[in-house]
Amino acid sequence: MTKQASKYFRLWFGSVLIFGNLFFGCNETASQYQKNQVFRYNEHKNIGSLDPAFAKDNADISAINQLFNGLVQMNPIMDVTPAIASSWEISENAKVYTFQLRTDVFFHTHALFGPEKTRNVTANDFVFSFDRLRDPKLASPGAWVLQNVESYKALNTHSFQITLKTPFPAFLGLLTMKYCSVVPKEIVEHYSADFRSNPIGTGPFKFKRWEENIKLIFRKNENYFETDKSGEKLPHMEAVAITFLADKQSEFLQFVQGNIDYITGLDASYKDDILRADGVLKQSYTSTVKMLRAPYLNTEYLGFYMDSELPEYQSELIRQAVNYGFDRVKMMKYLRNGIGIPAIGGFIPKGLPGHNEGAGYDYQPERAKQLLETYRNESGNSEPEIILTTTSNYLSFSEFIQRELQSIGLTIRIEVLPPSSLKSAKANGKIDLFRASWVADYPDAQNYLSLFYSGNFAPNGPNYTHFKNEQFDALYEQAMLETNQEKRINLYQKMDSLVIHKAPVVVLFYDEVIRFTSIDIEGLGINPTNLLELKNVRKN
Repeated sequence: MTKQASKYFRLWFGSVLIFGNLFFGCNETASQYQKNQVFRYNEHKNIGSLDPAFAKDNADISAINQLFNGLVQMNPIMDVTPAIASSWEISENAKVYTFQLRTDVFFHTHALFGPEKTRNVTANDFVFSFDRLRDPKLASPGAWVLQNVESYKALNTHSFQITLKTPFPAFLGLLTMKYCSVVPKEIVEHYSADFRSNPIGTGPFKFKRWEENIKLIFRKNENYFETDKSGEKLPHMEAVAITFLADKQSEFLQFVQGNIDYITGLDASYKDDILRADGVLKQSYTSTVKMLRAPYLNTEYLGFYMDSELPEYQSELIRQAVNYGFDRVKMMKYLRNGIGIPAIGGFIPKGLPGHNEGAGYDYQPERAKQLLETYRNESGNSEPEIILTTTSNYLSFSEFIQRELQSIGLTIRIEVLPPSSLKSAKANGKIDLFRASWVADYPDAQNYLSLFYSGNFAPNGPNYTHFKNEQFDALYEQAMLETNQEKRINLYQKMDSLVIHKAPVVVLFYDEVIRFTSIDIEGLGINPTNLLELKNVRKN
């Protein structure tokens, strides 16, 4: 263990000892409390704020999700389900959303609420929370979530209504984002900017203590409104303890030693230690560790800049040849230990309604050679060459594709840029072929297809390839007005197929969420957004 890791662990263990003695007395040891009542995890990226208006990074979102609720929430299969709103209605023109709120939701206790130390959540709390999210003085990175909202109001104590400027079928998905959590006016106004470290919400856990860069502790919210499937009140755990070791290898060591209960992701420093080459947990860990895997809403791809002045990048033949010319299955096996799904579907990732299984490109080297030969004959260019720009983190993938394409007769050169430089050049049309990824801002396929709508050209939108197709645009605009889920998904799949045929992108793989937990953890589950949900967790 590194000296820094050892220091942080001693500080954390000392805090758990004090924490256990403080709440359970001397008769129950801290080790018993730690084992049975506390869910422990490490956040190597640190946490910047516990204010949901600033819930931008995954580290912040994971912590904030334990403290706050919104109108609605997303279940593990990406369906929108009730949270503080018990039900809702959508008008025929798909612009007016009316929510009925539960009457049994209370804020975490605080002296500022008066003698009762808490109060019921009302529709006016959502008016305040949305006003705050939109306030330019706050400068919340989540203000964009309400950009299509014309107005909102409290119809009565427990009825809240939102009116959109234009229909947007994915709007309920947007409302599941932590930005849209309800916050209490009196607490926010008292703490102002310090609300980031004095959060009061309605979630299954409540804030207890935060020593930044060292530890963060939440306690069970005894007044939480949700129950599990058997009717038992949530949450089951008494507390959550978060540490902040920055080094992933040290984090893994703490997990192996049983000092934390969970890690997520697959870092190069330990992937070969815990997994076989085929992505299966090694035998030495099966008695102490459980592995959870699920599709992740992240599509990794290469993008062609369609406004390039060079004919190789403008050619559909070349773009399709690249798509057919390398083995995605072999790439994932050798470069990712089998973690990740080879992208032989469309651009919409697996795990999201609208995914087109088998609609993409499989490995067909002979067909790729034929496409290249047709290009040579039609263009007169006997030695076509393309340049792929990537970052150092993805160099191994780029070199794999380079070798595979060279074997079919296409020369590809690789240029490596820092992530910030690549991001800027990609947005401003300075690169003809670039590596990129798209992680969903909200769980609806429209979020992915927005990358190909002509009205979204970068740098003012996410269409980095500058793909433009009249048929696609018409389908996209039609889907934006369609409120029937089944019909909308059908439109999504038509758009996805069109993009794949025109090949402005080379879809590499759909990422996977991977979680490792202690063998005694139950109820953690997994979901395509990798949202950490602890209210259902138990320790055996």
